[in-house]
Amino acid sequence: MTNRQILQAMSGLMAGMFVAILAGTVVANALPTIIADLEASQSSYTWVVTAELLAMTATVPLWGKLSDLFDKKLLLQLSLGMFVVGSLLAGFSHDVELLILSRVLQGIGAGGLTALAQVVMAAIIPPRRLGKYAGVFGAVFAIGTVAGPLVGGVLVDTSWLGWRWCFFIGVPFALLAIALLQRTLRLPAVARREAKIDFLGAFLIVAGVCALLIWVTLAGNEFDWASWQTAALTGAGVLLLVAAVFVEARTAEPVIPLGIFRNRTVTLTTVASLLVGVAMFGGTVFLSQYFQVSLGKSPTVAGLMSLPMILGLLVSSTVAGQVISKTGVWKRYLVAGAVIMTVGLGLLSTIDADTSFTLLSAYMAVLGIGVGMLMQNLVLAAQNDVPASELGAATSVLSFFRSMGGTIGTSVLGAILANRVASEMTKGLDAAGIPAGGDGGGENSVPDMSTLPEPVRQIVEHAYGVATADLFLIATPCALLALLTVVFIKEKPLKTTSGMERLAEEAATATETDKTVVGS
Repeated sequence: MTNRQILQAMSGLMAGMFVAILAGTVVANALPTIIADLEASQSSYTWVVTAELLAMTATVPLWGKLSDLFDKKLLLQLSLGMFVVGSLLAGFSHDVELLILSRVLQGIGAGGLTALAQVVMAAIIPPRRLGKYAGVFGAVFAIGTVAGPLVGGVLVDTSWLGWRWCFFIGVPFALLAIALLQRTLRLPAVARREAKIDFLGAFLIVAGVCALLIWVTLAGNEFDWASWQTAALTGAGVLLLVAAVFVEARTAEPVIPLGIFRNRTVTLTTVASLLVGVAMFGGTVFLSQYFQVSLGKSPTVAGLMSLPMILGLLVSSTVAGQVISKTGVWKRYLVAGAVIMTVGLGLLSTIDADTSFTLLSAYMAVLGIGVGMLMQNLVLAAQNDVPASELGAATSVLSFFRSMGGTIGTSVLGAILANRVASEMTKGLDAAGIPAGGDGGGENSVPDMSTLPEPVRQIVEHAYGVATADLFLIATPCALLALLTVVFIKEKPLKTTSGMERLAEEAATATETDKTVVGS
């Protein structure tokens, strides 16, 4: 395919990715307002974020496997349709329970977009040329990540619109993506083997992952870490996943082919993706809350404050992608990205309520540069080292573990944040001689800063500043482990044929082998 044909095919693909990114980012600065308006708690704040991540994480392997068996374009359009339904439900929600349910539907749709977009890119672009288009992917990621919080903040601050439009605004983009995919994405028909969907394995994987993620979300908040609920959820999760491994090892069409983990590159990039998810998503998802609660910024300003991190990510991913396409050398950028990401998280662990924006911007830019060099190139390394027939499974496995890391990080760090904030606020209120209950609604609620008296407001700002810094401090060792993992990845030359070309070659080789066997 020519560059023009690839860019045309990617137009609908990138519109879909923009929608998936928008789903997670547009509500970032609106969440404090949404939670206060629905009179929900800090744990609900975490659940609104976690519900989408949980659904996306659990369904990514299913979408990836389906892409190896069925029409990729149709699956992309189906996932966008599910996103539209979830967005409409979220916009019309009048209680936090329905909002969380709608976020689950959005997450299922986003899971399809996350897995399938990268699978289709690998199918039409050779690994050696893929880095050149990483800049396009990085630009869409940056625009969606910057525009999402900014647009969300403006919508919340506009009285005649409000937070509900944070969900409605993604619908026209999703419909546009469906139309663009229909018009521009042309994938040649490929002979498929008879499809046998592993429904039992899919159920066991989803149920096992959900049980463990629900445990890490609720433990320490709804019940103690050492409790019968912990034993029940962890025991059920482990048993279900053990059963899933047993089923996957024996079925003809496993959702996650266990054989791909014999590939050293896939195994190491999977571990690194998990750790990046914990460090990156777990640490940064609460930054918006820090901007608004601890620094006292409006939702709109909070959206603008994330620009340094996104610009760092955009520049590093674009430059690294272009250089990799030109030279074919990629491992050094993985290692450098992991080092810089670790440094960025360590620097952010020093922030508090009095940190200047200049210093904060520099720290966020360092983190963005590291993530931009690391995240997408992990996928490139794995896609380059697997047969074309396993591209969907390998890509979805990486996305699955990165999303699972993000969900675990968000859940665990969200519980730590709630407990740390409650502890700091109690300590501050006692020191100031202010009776409990003067913090604006209880220790587990997200306070409305505009209604708090000055002494209490300062205590709350300090509590959220200290707690947010602790989250980055906890995330830093995960980034360091990701660095150690990346060091052991073996660099291999990037292939010069696309996934579709490799699939045709593999099919032709298999046919010749069959003829030879029959002839002999």
